[in-house]
Amino acid sequence: MAGPPPTTAHPGTATTVQTTSADPGGAARSGPPAAVAGAGGAASRTRALRAPAGYRALAASLRPHRRTGLAGALLGLVGSTLGLAQPLAAKRLIDNLGSGRTATGPVLVLAALLLGAAAFSALGQYVLHRTAESVVCSARRRITGRLLRLTVPELDRHEPGELISRATSDTMLLRQAATQSAAPAVTGVVMLAVTLVLMGLVDPVLLCVTLTVVAVLGTVVGVATPAIGRATRQAQEAVGEIGAALERTLGAVRAVKAAGAEQREAAALDRMAQDARRTGVRAAGWQALSAAASAVAGQASFLAVLGVGGARVASGKISVSTLVAFLLYLFALAPRISQLVDAVGQLQVGAAAALRIEAIGHMDTETADPSVSGTSPASAAEVAGRSARPAATVRFEQVGFRYQPGLPAVHRSVSFTVPARGVTALVGPSGAGKTTTFSLLERFYDPDTGRILLDGRDLRQWPLAELRAAIGYVEQDAPVLSGTLRQNLTLGAPHATDEELRETLRRTRLDPVVARLPQGLDTLVGHRGSRLSGGERQRVAIARALLRRPRLLLLDEATSQLDADNEAALRETVAEAARDITVVVVAHRLSTVTTADRIVVMEAGRVRAVGTHAELLETDSLYRALATTQMLSPRATPADGDA
Repeated sequence: MAGPPPTTAHPGTATTVQTTSADPGGAARSGPPAAVAGAGGAASRTRALRAPAGYRALAASLRPHRRTGLAGALLGLVGSTLGLAQPLAAKRLIDNLGSGRTATGPVLVLAALLLGAAAFSALGQYVLHRTAESVVCSARRRITGRLLRLTVPELDRHEPGELISRATSDTMLLRQAATQSAAPAVTGVVMLAVTLVLMGLVDPVLLCVTLTVVAVLGTVVGVATPAIGRATRQAQEAVGEIGAALERTLGAVRAVKAAGAEQREAAALDRMAQDARRTGVRAAGWQALSAAASAVAGQASFLAVLGVGGARVASGKISVSTLVAFLLYLFALAPRISQLVDAVGQLQVGAAAALRIEAIGHMDTETADPSVSGTSPASAAEVAGRSARPAATVRFEQVGFRYQPGLPAVHRSVSFTVPARGVTALVGPSGAGKTTTFSLLERFYDPDTGRILLDGRDLRQWPLAELRAAIGYVEQDAPVLSGTLRQNLTLGAPHATDEELRETLRRTRLDPVVARLPQGLDTLVGHRGSRLSGGERQRVAIARALLRRPRLLLLDEATSQLDADNEAALRETVAEAARDITVVVVAHRLSTVTTADRIVVMEAGRVRAVGTHAELLETDSLYRALATTQMLSPRATPADGDA
């Protein structure tokens, strides 16, 4: 097999991209599940551990929502301010009771302060949570939109599950950061300062006692904060690696079960889960240390203030109401300190998540040309217009290509021409570079050397949307997406009419399949088309390509899983289409090759010969051998994954 490895690195000349900077938050990952946990590379991981970069990324994610976030913080601040007024109201109530004056006024004021603080705090929390949901929504829209525009080499380099975790779990951490870190940190600092000022006004001596104890907490938190950041980032990376490995296994679950490898795969996932547990426990330990220091500081402050304050009350230096008011402020101070400690921890988590999300913005993407109509769903008129255009011509000129520097070349000075209309078949042993030809035509990759012309124009000069709108491509494994049959058929032609659908179903012999489905075209086909047979999936893929009315149709052994009757019918469909468009097929079956207008024989990444079936039988020994052996016989089934 000469196709791209599942997790290869970026080839030397990748598809046209929007940015070429490296991924600062994730690294190339390859290998089996057991190896995934150790992937990443020291340089990339070092970049990910730079806290200032994470803070900048978090600030960038929150900046578009700063107004509503500020409104929520201000509402919370008003509620907290009303709460700070409660000890003074309580002091006045005690003084009135002690002097025999009426307590009605202070009681009403205290009740109003309690209700007002609760109302403003609740409203502030609602606004903050609403803002956090907006932050998550914006991040997910940004991530998913960019993931779909990543180049194929960039996608080759990353595990899908790891990328998915950035759009799911990491964005959830952003929400926590917005509600439990940014706004609480701001309001916490303000209210902490105001509380300390009020405590100083009540009694400066007791304030000095409190600050002495709190200083110890600050030292512990200062030591624990960097460790919390490191541990939480490692825990997030471990979770992403589990998602990548699980997606890899579930994506080939039938192969895993058939090989009896469930236990080995489960053991690998178990090791990764244990690694994630260890990093999570490490983070929890540091967070527990900070929380314990906060609790100890609060208790120690209370005992110290109670002792010193009691002595001052006994000596007549302060009144009982003053001590009660100071203690109430102390009780209000302790949650503020805990809030700040928690905010620091959540800030570390949110910064790590924001850095991983931001890293997607540095990955290579295909260049989009908004001026091209193909970038948006085509209308019926546009589809009709495409079908009216002439068939495409293709020319390879000394094309050289390898998937990754250091790997063997897949194409070596490949040159051949495909004229307009008719069927051109690509044949050759496995690994000859046939499927790679289609990947280059679709510009999933760009050649390292030479050039490829479509209608005499270098593919690199074509806007991608316009190029791919002219091509219908049926892959070797004929992928079908989860959803309804109608959604799969109209994936590339969303405005296709019912008449066009019926005609395409008839041509590809899918109408009997639709007739027996419980909801017809609106029947769900299952994950990756699991409710359809292999042959039905191939026919769906062919119908999907034909429905786009392409000028160039690429079929990568598209009939390998069809029975003889359906294969013959589809050969007739392809022959009919070839009268108006250009068809290029990767073929192993002799029945497909003998009816082709021209045949290109490839071997070891080179074009060996070009001609008709009869001509090549006479002039080329490799083709003659292929035609007389199982590789190119009427009952042959191609090797899966042939490139």
